[in-house]
Amino acid sequence: MKDLIILGAGGFSREASLLVEEINNSRPGKDEWNLLGFIDEDESKWGMELRGYPVLGGWAALAELPAEVSAICVVGEPAAKNKLVDLAGAQGRQFATLIHPQVETAGDIFIGKGVLINKGCLLTVNVRIGDHVLVNPGCGIGHDAIIEPYTNLMWRVNISGAVNVGKGCMIGTGAVVLQGKTIGEWTAVGAGAVVTKDLPPNCTAVGIPAKVISQGKG
Repeated sequence: MKDLIILGAGGFSREASLLVEEINNSRPGKDEWNLLGFIDEDESKWGMELRGYPVLGGWAALAELPAEVSAICVVGEPAAKNKLVDLAGAQGRQFATLIHPQVETAGDIFIGKGVLINKGCLLTVNVRIGDHVLVNPGCGIGHDAIIEPYTNLMWRVNISGAVNVGKGCMIGTGAVVLQGKTIGEWTAVGAGAVVTKDLPPNCTAVGIPAKVISQGKG
């Protein structure tokens, strides 16, 4: 059994603790993970218990943990997640990947480090999931799709075949991305949107079909 710490102490992190339990419960008598608790820089959370697991403190507390304790960062905002992962990596921390036992995958799937894939997801063939991607329950990812690092797919997102989702994207609940489309890095797609055309980097797109409503700086 391997020791694990969760970076962040919000709603996604509590869901991650449930995922750890469900992974362990799928292998009676052979628990895979020993969840030690949470790390969060918000001092008001220190000493709290979330679902029975303690918030141990901030980065100083993380640095005090033995090197063999793995981490996973479960933060909703991709840029914030990127920053936290970099800080933990600078300490030499290794990252766990958590995949729910009910996730369906083919044999030619690549899944990076620090990835969380929740219950009821389907990944078909030749799918590539980059480091520190979060896939919420009920998502479908089609053949030859590429999901770049630090992207978050919210509940029941459908990614069609040969889609490329760039680094650090946030794809909202129930969004659909049609076959062969590309979403530029650090782009947000609104809940329920249908992406029918390529989207540029650093933008926000909403609606059916999805239209860019704001464009940030690269």
